[in-house]
Amino acid sequence: MANKTLVHVMRHGEVFNPEKVLYGRLPGYKLSELGLRMADRAAKHFQTNDLALIVSSPLERAQQTAAPTANSHNLRPELESLIIEAENIFEGKRVSVGDGALRDPRNWWYLRNPIRPSWGEPYKQIADRMRTAIFAARDLAQGREALLVSHQLPIWIARLGAEGKSFVHDPRKRQCNLASVTTFIFDGENLVEIKYEEPSADLVKDASKISGA
Repeated sequence: MANKTLVHVMRHGEVFNPEKVLYGRLPGYKLSELGLRMADRAAKHFQTNDLALIVSSPLERAQQTAAPTANSHNLRPELESLIIEAENIFEGKRVSVGDGALRDPRNWWYLRNPIRPSWGEPYKQIADRMRTAIFAARDLAQGREALLVSHQLPIWIARLGAEGKSFVHDPRKRQCNLASVTTFIFDGENLVEIKYEEPSADLVKDASKISGA
């Protein structure tokens, strides 16, 4: 391809979340020790890549994940609210099956429409903002590579949108593991391929099951 540009969109590493709440956009949720190892692994993964810029969600866990790669490339990460975690009415609550939030009748109204979804930011809105951020990174890194550090749901919705698939999905089947990398490959302005990698696959096996994103 004459003008090949790669936009890597990485999910942050494991978060320290002993209460196992859905933390969403809440401040103060940072990487666990294992999550910090995942961030270091990402730096090694991208060591020889031709990164022109690094962009991070403003949330702490994303900034921590971006930091080692930014340091190794002598780049200063730019903070971008377009790639922040999705809004969710259940922030701060335990929402796994059997937990109180989903059994509370006062919350059932928020579960009425999984297609939108009614409990948080509309999927289309997530897709639109992620597409804007990815295209902006493509244009700035023209002919080189960009790294965006974001969150599971926005990354997955961005991929579904790029592939022309329905946004309605089973969250358990998202191909977007901790510290994984979804790469959008462009020829000029045209998206020609999407690749998925898990540089921390062996570390993910050691991670405890977590809630949130």
